[in-house]
Amino acid sequence: MDFSNRMHEYLPERVAYQFDKETNMQSSRKATRILAAIIFALSCVFVVQAQVTTGNVRGVVTDPNGAVVPNAKVTITKLSTNNSATAQTSGSGQFEFNNLLSGNDYTVTVEAANFKTLTLTDVQVNLNQITDLPAQLTLGAVGETVTITSGGTELVDTTTTNLSKSFSERQVVELAQTNVGGAFGGGVNNLALIAPNVSSSGGVGVGSGGSVGGQRPRNNNFMIDGVDNNDKSVTGPAVYVSPEVVQEFSLLQNQFSAEFARSNGGQFITVTKSGTNDYHGTGYGFIRNRLFNALDTRQIEDGFVRQRNVPGTQYLPRFDLFRGGANLGGPIIAPKFGEGGPSWWHGKDKLFFFTSYERLQVGFGSVGAGITALTANALATVAATPGVSGTNLGVYRQFVPIAATNNSGTIAFCSVRPDVNGNCPGATLALPVGTIELPPQPQFNKQNNFVENIDFTQSSKTQHRARYNWTDNYGVGLAGLPIFNEPVPNKQRLFSYTLLHTFTSNLTNETRLAYRRTDTSFPVTTSFRFPGLTDTTFPNIGLLDLGVDIGPNGNFPQTGIENNYQVVDNVSYLLGNHSLKVGGDFRQVISPQTFTQRGRGDYQYSQAQYYFFDLSADNPAQRSVGDAVYYGTQKILYAFVQDDWRIRPNLTLNLGVNYSYQEPPKGTQQQAQNAIASVPGLLEFHAPIAQKKNFGPRVGFAYSPNYREGLLGRLFGSEGRSSIRAGFSMAYDYIFDNLYILSLPPQAQQTIDVSGPPYTPNFLANGGIPNVLIPAGTNAAAARAATSAFIADQEVPYSLTWTGSFQRQIGDNWMIEARYLGTRGIHLLTQNRINRQNKAGGAFSGLPTFLARPSQAVLDSLPLDLATITARSNFVPAYANAGFTNPGSVVGFLSNGNSSYHAASAQLIRRFNNGLQMTAAYTWSHLIDDTTAEVNTTVLSPRRVENFQNLKAERADSALDRRHRFVTSVIYELPFFKNNKGLTRTLLGGFNFAGTFTAESGEKATVLSGIDSNGNGDAAADRTIRNPAGVRGTGSTVTALRNTAGQIVGYVADNPNAEYIRTGLGAISNSARNTLQLPGINNLDFSIFKNFRLGESRRIQLRADLFNAFNHPQYIPGSTNDVQPVTTTQFGQVNTVTAATISLADPSAATFNRPDRVFLSNPRVVQFALRFDF
Repeated sequence: MDFSNRMHEYLPERVAYQFDKETNMQSSRKATRILAAIIFALSCVFVVQAQVTTGNVRGVVTDPNGAVVPNAKVTITKLSTNNSATAQTSGSGQFEFNNLLSGNDYTVTVEAANFKTLTLTDVQVNLNQITDLPAQLTLGAVGETVTITSGGTELVDTTTTNLSKSFSERQVVELAQTNVGGAFGGGVNNLALIAPNVSSSGGVGVGSGGSVGGQRPRNNNFMIDGVDNNDKSVTGPAVYVSPEVVQEFSLLQNQFSAEFARSNGGQFITVTKSGTNDYHGTGYGFIRNRLFNALDTRQIEDGFVRQRNVPGTQYLPRFDLFRGGANLGGPIIAPKFGEGGPSWWHGKDKLFFFTSYERLQVGFGSVGAGITALTANALATVAATPGVSGTNLGVYRQFVPIAATNNSGTIAFCSVRPDVNGNCPGATLALPVGTIELPPQPQFNKQNNFVENIDFTQSSKTQHRARYNWTDNYGVGLAGLPIFNEPVPNKQRLFSYTLLHTFTSNLTNETRLAYRRTDTSFPVTTSFRFPGLTDTTFPNIGLLDLGVDIGPNGNFPQTGIENNYQVVDNVSYLLGNHSLKVGGDFRQVISPQTFTQRGRGDYQYSQAQYYFFDLSADNPAQRSVGDAVYYGTQKILYAFVQDDWRIRPNLTLNLGVNYSYQEPPKGTQQQAQNAIASVPGLLEFHAPIAQKKNFGPRVGFAYSPNYREGLLGRLFGSEGRSSIRAGFSMAYDYIFDNLYILSLPPQAQQTIDVSGPPYTPNFLANGGIPNVLIPAGTNAAAARAATSAFIADQEVPYSLTWTGSFQRQIGDNWMIEARYLGTRGIHLLTQNRINRQNKAGGAFSGLPTFLARPSQAVLDSLPLDLATITARSNFVPAYANAGFTNPGSVVGFLSNGNSSYHAASAQLIRRFNNGLQMTAAYTWSHLIDDTTAEVNTTVLSPRRVENFQNLKAERADSALDRRHRFVTSVIYELPFFKNNKGLTRTLLGGFNFAGTFTAESGEKATVLSGIDSNGNGDAAADRTIRNPAGVRGTGSTVTALRNTAGQIVGYVADNPNAEYIRTGLGAISNSARNTLQLPGINNLDFSIFKNFRLGESRRIQLRADLFNAFNHPQYIPGSTNDVQPVTTTQFGQVNTVTAATISLADPSAATFNRPDRVFLSNPRVVQFALRFDF
């Protein structure tokens, strides 16, 4: 099972960390003092309001002539809890209610002298939105009443420039995509893919939530009940939320209120359920099984069938998923003691609870892997050979099975110990080997989730809310040999307390105290130890000619703990025409993390004989040494001021500014240990300096035209039927820990290569590579030569957003919107090898590539040969002269990237009415950037640039560019037999369906040569030569051309009619990034429901979900319906980008431009469910 969503992403460069052993205790004491001080301060100031977990109702009261009515009494009541609040209109006729739980059961009454009482029913309050209620009174006595049905969800936003999309409890539960992926799927966040300007992340492999408004998936922000839910190490949601406990999910896109100061992409905001005056609950169970699903095209080709014991076939590996649980909410009943009267106190209208338990369990088996192993005769030969290490042979025998037959040829084995150059001074023997089919490795994931919510209405002015989320997840981490598999526990805890208070009708407040903890461990057992090594854990030993890897998972051990203490304090005040908000969000994070790739020693032997003779490994032999703990401890502060100025009843100006400060994590201060390596004006090593002036302004307006007749009346309608909105904003992102963990100095950690002759005897007997740092702190030259990373002073990425839109309500239930959205990303993080340059390209010339073989005279006349290019230095002279010549390069994550996004979208929405709810959106967009991923998570669009000294040459279509995207989502209750009684309704009535159809342009890949053509020491990003006249989508290798002296002076394409021609060593590419178009998404997720009514308030529901209902093959590198990155989406049908994907973009490979040979087909997955609602 892949748990990479909880694992650090890594680079080929090996880095490490060091920490002060007293840091944890000191940080905890310091955090306690800070938290106590803040709580005390909050007790002395206003407690405040924010819309993170609630919504607002706002309006203007007018008389029949349109004049405002001041001092009118306005009362709002939530019927399910009987909670009410009262306000008085201001001198400008305005009223506002804040901190309202989402729901469609609100009633608003307006009373004023000489006017009839106005009652508005079925008022909908949505999360993070303002429901605008124009209230026009009728002349008459107060005792007379005029009742108007509001109609539910407000369709047109007439007061803000927010780009938002809200999803109700019903959409969360009934749309199938919220059930994709199990414990590590996107869950409710997958609903974001229904919104315009949101696209899938494809094979980029990092970040959750998709690309929102052209921003990287890393740039999204996740919140649960107003609490920070972001994994600070790799980004993405940290705590699991079941769809069954969600009251409402809201997505804010790019342009949003100033109160949201973290991240510049999407704001993914989830609010969980509360209890009401009636007891409501659900019991449910979802199941999947391999026998329900369609076969992948590759499974069919490999002979997999659903029947057992069919000759010449393979039975499908196990796959079972169960997700089930129950929840209950209602008033709390408690015993009364010593007061006389009733024995029980009933919490109706006062005290409510909601509780939930869910169990998620997945079991599946991978296809049995094959290894090549020695036969019994071969082992006997090895054992009898002089010089063989008995210890090494014993370890091999302990863990590697014996091949029963010699069916895989032979491997070379020297009759005596090879010399220090790896040569055999004696006879070379041929050891017989055979294939061993390892059984399918059983894999599992078990998760328990518990939620407890308490709501207490102390009075009409004071409310208390408490939220607790508890999750334990337990899986397995796989190794090359099953005996080294390890359990992987993951624990998540979240608690928050919220106090709401209304001081006056125009001054409301909210305070929130929260704590979140995540604890993830990827352990390595101490049960197995390599005899003679002093380490308590087993190294990784690879025998490449056998294809055997002995040892634990190469990325283990890892641990990650995050303790997040959060205090939120905002103030909301209605002052005349101004709706003002001021507030702040302080976070203290204590986060020790460990991740040392190759920390146990990684010893790869090109030939098994070198291992048996205990010579040093050669391909490679490396170990990261030093202290493995990194501290991500930091303080974070966000603050904002927002003013929604209602200049006229139908014109609102939105003004705001926020402030963002993030302290560089404590672990980054270790860079100061490398100060001796500093070269002023070139590289200076010190604790990185934080930015302290990150202010993000925003401005916008919302205008609702009011035309009752004529052409303009048909176009715009009366007040509230349409809106014209435009806005501009600047927003900052967050720099995540993973980049810092990979960027620490040699005094903290180093990657050590084997020293001495290439094949040193007694390598493991002498301890392998010891876990000892090479001194680098007292000598400047040594420190510079050992330096492999650099952390620049903080330069936080930010984006500029500008937007304009027109919304128009059609009839009572439909709305159309046309929108333009533009964004620009600035100071985006990129990975760079600072001290490297190209040997060919850039400032240097290179070898030519011909479509037809030239004459020998032409070749002899060419002035440059490969030997001359190879002799050039690939170190930038200034760095080479200073001594920064580490073989692994000096790697820095620099804030020098850029992006540009332009999009036009159209959206059609129908609010739920007469059994039908619908949304449809089309987006045309164009996203350009110079890099997309920062770390090694995709081979389709490399993380590093082709020329480290020329970022501008990388500007091209982004790997996240999706030129066209259409999505529609429908929930429909079939009306047939709905009102019948008895058996007719039971059998024929109660059918519903829900579905989401998506059509999206495919990702574009960068066509790579697969070799270090330009000689800069990095083959990851070297592109090809593009032949504009070639056959589209075809590739070709090249043949080296030599002059009469035998020197390579150029290359000729083996296929002159190919579009992409491999760039030979020393040649110069001319192709851009991301030019190879991959297939797109054409997907329908469909659900069918059958409801059996048991009275008015009880229901049994049978359900079937079909993901990719038509089983349409979709050979794509990402997911069709999940916002989790492809490297972390777990179960079944996700096309994970692996090393094999390199062949897709390698012109010399047989699979070049054959996505059907590289990716899975996303076959149909079927899920059944049974639920009982009451």
